[in-house]
Amino acid sequence: MLVPGRWFDGLSSKPRPVLVGLRPGPGGPALAVHPLAQPATPPLELSHAQVGWPEAWNARRPPPRVVVDLRGHGSLEIDAVADWQAALAAAGGRASLAERMQTRWGVLLAVLAVSIVGLVLFYRYGTPWMAAQLTRHVPVAWEAAIADNALRQMDDGMLKPSKLPPERQAALRARFDALARQVPPALQRYPGYAPRLTLAFRSGLGANAFALPGGAIVMTDALAEEAAAHKLGDDALVGVLAHEIGHVVHRHTTRMVVEQGVLNVGLGLALGDVSGVVSTGSTLLTGLAYQRNHEREADCFAIALMAHGQLPTQPMADLLLAISRDSRKEGEAGKDAKEEKAEKAHGPLWSLLSSHPDTEARARELKQGHAPHCPRQP
Repeated sequence: MLVPGRWFDGLSSKPRPVLVGLRPGPGGPALAVHPLAQPATPPLELSHAQVGWPEAWNARRPPPRVVVDLRGHGSLEIDAVADWQAALAAAGGRASLAERMQTRWGVLLAVLAVSIVGLVLFYRYGTPWMAAQLTRHVPVAWEAAIADNALRQMDDGMLKPSKLPPERQAALRARFDALARQVPPALQRYPGYAPRLTLAFRSGLGANAFALPGGAIVMTDALAEEAAAHKLGDDALVGVLAHEIGHVVHRHTTRMVVEQGVLNVGLGLALGDVSGVVSTGSTLLTGLAYQRNHEREADCFAIALMAHGQLPTQPMADLLLAISRDSRKEGEAGKDAKEEKAEKAHGPLWSLLSSHPDTEARARELKQGHAPHCPRQP
């Protein structure tokens, strides 16, 4: 099927009448231009890749003419739009996905739905999985160097030397070392990953304990004092340390760094050149969600490790609740009625911005010695 058209060959401003033929080709329709004024002249043969094909359009609103870019051979103008479209379809021409999205609402909505589902799956499962795999290749020496530098900076700032008696530190360190030696292979997230687990004591912060990458764990004096004030034995502190060992074994600090990198790359590929505010906000909210997942993983690890060592988890739950109640009382003492009203009004938002799961829910799970999201241990 030949379609009449006008050929602007780039050599003259005057168009040349031509017949345009389309035939199937290996990469898509090929095009042939037959000049009418010179019938004996061989046709101009162009492959699919040599033609700048016009975009598809909505059949109910066709353009008045079609313009075909012949690259270095000028361009074609075709008024018989319906004939061109029929010839193109007969030659195997198919609109691209982008063109169908522009001309059909159904296709656009379907692609948007698939894209949203893909982004959710990437965020929920893809990013953590990729980060877990990439973390395997991070050297322990790099983690240890990062931890040493971080601890030095904190010692120069918020942290102070511990005031716990040396014998008390030695007793807690002995319990910690005994617990660290009991980590069974089944609880090792990364086989072959064997950082040196160490316990350090500091003051200057509230009741807390935290893990640094590479095996360093810090306990504050206030945490030991909190346990003593509520007449909770050392099993409560051992449970907290088991939780922190879980952070080390699962390499949560390193994984968080890798997860943020994977997430930023994914957002850039999916959303393009988004603004810094959108990127930062998305990274913040998703980072908090990943931290909550890490806390749950560390709780599951602590439950399993304490069960393996035949140690109770209820004291740890009681300690968490005691710290939470004391913190709430201190906060309420410094609030006025207006602040309390604002906090209640934004309760769900504060919950979303929290990096830890709900304390009471965690305490219930620890008292039971199991949580629904924890894998069953053999």
